[in-house]
Amino acid sequence: MGGGGQMISVYPEELTFDFELEKPSYCNIKVVNNTEHHVAFKVKTTSPKKYFVRPNASVVQPWDSCTITVTLQPQKEYPPDMQCKDKFLIQSAKVPPSNDIDEIPSDTFNKDGDKVIEELKLRVVYTSPSQSGLGNSEEESGLASSATGKRDMHKNSSNEEIQMLQHLKEERDTIVQQNHQLQRELDMLKRRRNRKSDAGFSLTFAAFAGLVGIMVGFILNLTLSTPPTA
Repeated sequence: MGGGGQMISVYPEELTFDFELEKPSYCNIKVVNNTEHHVAFKVKTTSPKKYFVRPNASVVQPWDSCTITVTLQPQKEYPPDMQCKDKFLIQSAKVPPSNDIDEIPSDTFNKDGDKVIEELKLRVVYTSPSQSGLGNSEEESGLASSATGKRDMHKNSSNEEIQMLQHLKEERDTIVQQNHQLQRELDMLKRRRNRKSDAGFSLTFAAFAGLVGIMVGFILNLTLSTPPTA
């Protein structure tokens, strides 16, 4: 989130420092030129001895941007309740085309005549390492919970796949058993049909043999019973 006027925009709109005793802290500000003109800016603060600003003044080309680094100097004691009353002010004004802040008029930021000077105020916020650590812990906890959830989902998915494979295996075994049973029944039917065919052939052959025997006997009987002629 950022603050801005017609000429420039500033991101973020407040300066946040991780405050630690006897250690410097840093914060970056991005200044964006929203116009087709060259715009000069200047940074001021209510506590110039506490902060080191680079660059504290510069010229931004049309539609371009510039990054400002603000350094909080090492402090020997904590502020009451970690509250900071320091403020920053960024002034901006249109200037003739130039890339060198030293070439712009010295009265660029003087409020006189019809000169248009925009001003943006930024407040300062201090955070303690414990708060940062707490935020990191919560984030890590969230990541751990997310990872655990993913592992549980993967585990459940694996269990479902195993159960499905077992079910498919059981169905396959059942189908194989049914195929074997059908094959056995088919073999039995074939054997029964073969036995019936053999029995029918035997009866036919016996009847035919009997008929032939009767005819032969009849012929022999006629032959033997007929008297010889003189």
